[in-house]
Amino acid sequence: MKLMPCPLNGLRNISEFICAGELKDMPLTTVDKTVDDKAWADYLFNQDNAAGIVREWWCHSATSYWFIAERHTVTDEIIRTYPADEIYKQRVDFTPPPVPE
Repeated sequence: MKLMPCPLNGLRNISEFICAGELKDMPLTTVDKTVDDKAWADYLFNQDNAAGIVREWWCHSATSYWFIAERHTVTDEIIRTYPADEIYKQRVDFTPPPVPE
């Protein structure tokens, strides 16, 4: 059985977690706070899939707790897990685009 250390819940069975992909910076917004469709699609759907240590978003399903894990993609070894607030110090506010009439 593979175990993963959750920053909130401690050592848990890996089946309790969902991997949500690589951690990467959001695309830069323009002055009017919009991003073109190509840049947004690239951010959402494309990943580098690099061999080596990557940072990924993980969620503990039972508690809906999101955190970051550093994992070696070749050996599948989990190097370290930590809360997202170690990287992200403030929330990003989004304003939805105006609805066309």
